[in-house]
Amino acid sequence: MAIDPRTPVIVGAAQVTDRVDDPTQARTPLELMVDALCSAAIDADAPGCLPGLDVIGVAGGLWRYTDPGRQVADLVGAVDAGTLVTSWSGHSPQLLFNDLAARIRAGELDAAAMLGGETNASRRRARRLGVDIRRDADTDLPPAEQFGDTLVMATSEENARGVDAPISVYPLLDSVIRYDRGETIDEHRRRLGALWAGFNAVAVDNPHAAVRTRMTADEIATPSEGNRLVGAPYTVAMNAHNAVDQASALLLLSAERAEALGVPRDRWVFPLSGSVGLDTAWISERWELHRAPALRLAGEAALAAAGLGIDDLAHLDLYSCFPSAVQISTAELGIGHDRPLTVTGGLTFAGGPFNNYSGQAIAALVHRMREQPGTGFVHANGGYATKHAFGVYGTEPPDRPFHVVDVREAAANLPTRAVDHAYAGPATIEGYSVMHGRDGIPTHALVALRTPYDARTWGTTRDPGRLAAMCIDEHIGHAAEIDPDGLVAA
Repeated sequence: MAIDPRTPVIVGAAQVTDRVDDPTQARTPLELMVDALCSAAIDADAPGCLPGLDVIGVAGGLWRYTDPGRQVADLVGAVDAGTLVTSWSGHSPQLLFNDLAARIRAGELDAAAMLGGETNASRRRARRLGVDIRRDADTDLPPAEQFGDTLVMATSEENARGVDAPISVYPLLDSVIRYDRGETIDEHRRRLGALWAGFNAVAVDNPHAAVRTRMTADEIATPSEGNRLVGAPYTVAMNAHNAVDQASALLLLSAERAEALGVPRDRWVFPLSGSVGLDTAWISERWELHRAPALRLAGEAALAAAGLGIDDLAHLDLYSCFPSAVQISTAELGIGHDRPLTVTGGLTFAGGPFNNYSGQAIAALVHRMREQPGTGFVHANGGYATKHAFGVYGTEPPDRPFHVVDVREAAANLPTRAVDHAYAGPATIEGYSVMHGRDGIPTHALVALRTPYDARTWGTTRDPGRLAAMCIDEHIGHAAEIDPDGLVAA
């Protein structure tokens, strides 16, 4: 069939992973991204295509580059390329990719690249050893245009009450999932181990994965010397792993440009549709902590725009910073746990360069789909299951134009929970996570509570006996008392 010349098509995808013992010899994030981009051009069988890039977009990172896309462009000869840097959020790569594809479809661009990369493993090793790593950030460059809104994870009131880190909030969400399912703490632990063992099995076969050691469900879920509890019920093996030196690159062209460059058709993968959604900006206002209805709206909208249903998808990569994120997305979208839910191994085992995990996932998906043709689906998440971006992909030319569906207006009409950060008095425990130190001893618990008038508030407890009991016996639904300082007695 004839292909519309404005059809966006992925022609090249690459991942780069370094494992360097001596951090003084490690490559920089810029060098990794340049390597990934050049590798993507080779992957497209069009190594000379880079000077013709119109835009280079980069997933925002921990590095000091003010305009990394400009530095990359100068190194690959793309002197006329515009540049973008995304805001800090895990959904940014898929959101940016959707925008680039839409701009190609609209005739605004013919060739774009999306990059991302970090060297957090080398940076952390250098700090431990007390040595310096090489830096190549040109901080005299004017800042690149920012793509996307700045992500603020929590309000000042939430931060004051301990709602201040994914490692404590996501396990709390999982406690609410457990209670909703009617599971005991041990049943829940074993089910999480089985879920994450599926991710581990994919990572074992992924040459770019940070952790390729095979782990059983019991090894993942059971605390041990090498796998301590972090925020119960999560062990280390259930937490996102960002100590990686990784980068990825995607080359996105119009079909017309791909044809002109002679990119072989067996390299082409088509973006079919995309979507974006926003749940309540603040987790306190979420109607139910174990649900993300805007995720459902956005995921279903992306599939409908591509003319597909969940059962039509051959390949999935669901954002997997923590097990609760995967359980929420599968519940909202009706996806069973009896199929692979990742093409990388997920953020625990494949690892992720902070904001760019979904960039790595799309690159991995492209190669998987070339090997096993069909359709693919990526969910990217930011905040506390807050910001959502989806992409649907196919190996066959689309029968409808690519477009992005924005469900934020519809999501704004969803019910929200009243919040009372100043509340003190009797309450009911809605969810909790018990945080542990590196010595394995519980330090405190973050507790979500409902007031007598069903508003949400937050508190903490540091009582050693209560913390130990919370790890053994279910405390959700129990009566509690919260004082004006947010301390909880249950």
